[in-house]
Amino acid sequence: MISVEKPTEEKLLKLNVRSWPVWEKEVSEFAWEYDEPETCYILEGDVIVTPDNGAPVSFGKGDLVVFSAGLKCRWKINKAVRKHYRFG
Repeated sequence: MISVEKPTEEKLLKLNVRSWPVWEKEVSEFAWEYDEPETCYILEGDVIVTPDNGAPVSFGKGDLVVFSAGLKCRWKINKAVRKHYRFG
């Protein structure tokens, strides 16, 4: 499962998002599998993630995205992505 929301500043502060590590990736396409849940806050980019046997999910700058454990998917980065992330 993938959930996407536009978080409030209050929620970002409560999650302490800005203290999380940053991950960057150029325009590319690759398969990925989540061993544990991941929450990320998109700083830059345009991405489409398609779960195996599921509908594509689009997200970009300003989105808070949660990927569930066990998710198998394909990432398609249309514009270089930069995000804060936290596993678990």
